[in-house]
Amino acid sequence: MRKIAIDAMGGENAPEAIVEAVLKAKPELPEDKFIFFGDEGKLKELLPAGDDQIEIVATTEVILDEDEPVKAMRTKKDSSMVVAANWVKEGKADALLSLGNTGALLTCGIFIVGRIKGVARPGLMPTMPVESSDDGFNIIDVGANATSKPEYLLQWAEMASYYAEKVRGVSKPRVALLNNGAEYDKGDDLHKEVYQLLKDSSLNFTGNIEGHELLQGKADVVVTDGFTGNAVLKSIEGTASVIIHMLKDGLLNNGVKAKLGALLAKDALKSVASRFDTAKYGGAVLLGLNSPVVKQHGRSDARAVYYAVKQIDKILAEDLTNTFKKEFSK
Repeated sequence: MRKIAIDAMGGENAPEAIVEAVLKAKPELPEDKFIFFGDEGKLKELLPAGDDQIEIVATTEVILDEDEPVKAMRTKKDSSMVVAANWVKEGKADALLSLGNTGALLTCGIFIVGRIKGVARPGLMPTMPVESSDDGFNIIDVGANATSKPEYLLQWAEMASYYAEKVRGVSKPRVALLNNGAEYDKGDDLHKEVYQLLKDSSLNFTGNIEGHELLQGKADVVVTDGFTGNAVLKSIEGTASVIIHMLKDGLLNNGVKAKLGALLAKDALKSVASRFDTAKYGGAVLLGLNSPVVKQHGRSDARAVYYAVKQIDKILAEDLTNTFKKEFSK
């Protein structure tokens, strides 16, 4: 039975949304066991008793968003996140899901769960939407590493490509390098060297991709340094939020004609909203660790957590971690 460790106290809607999501996913995942780490009293009120697929591990502390990541990991040893990470490290659980402090989760992933031998640096990778289909694309790294070396980006591209193929079902994923121009000699020394490494690799490398092309579906995997990736991710999320807010305000607060227009365009608007619904892609995966670690947004509701749970089940079913261990130990 696959065992998923769940930091039940992380995120703005914990633990209620997390429990609701797992209870929804549980009947669809009979081979999974869900181990909740957190406030035992609260969890017992929300979870059914006597269920073989559910276990509660009592913890007394919570890592907050404002906590400094490394200090929190060292001082809050009985926090739901740290205890869950230790269970994964000790082999008592196979994967970790958290909606909590991103920096703390990255720290726990790297220093407790540990990186795969041969992987220089783990990379954080979400799946993002595109305009032309529901497939989306993976982008790595989006913030696990402040500085990067060419070999890091090559390894991230290799892992992300395999993930796209096995978890998302993409045949021969197209891999692109995020750069400030399409030509091979664009960018700084880092990007020029990475371009050549990707070109000489066995990956389906399609060349450079520019920022304005990311949501056009021109690549299945986009590789970038962690600093740039984090800025791009937050820019996309912020822009999408502003546009949706402006659209709602324009349609609902500009008189009868605008409201009638909104009613007539309802189906089209729903289609656009569905296409750019990031919840259905699950959480961001920290690739390169000894066991899967998935970060879901702190504001996530039960629906978003449900998809993250399904995502982890797929990762475990495809045995991605052991594949990476075999590949990078060569």
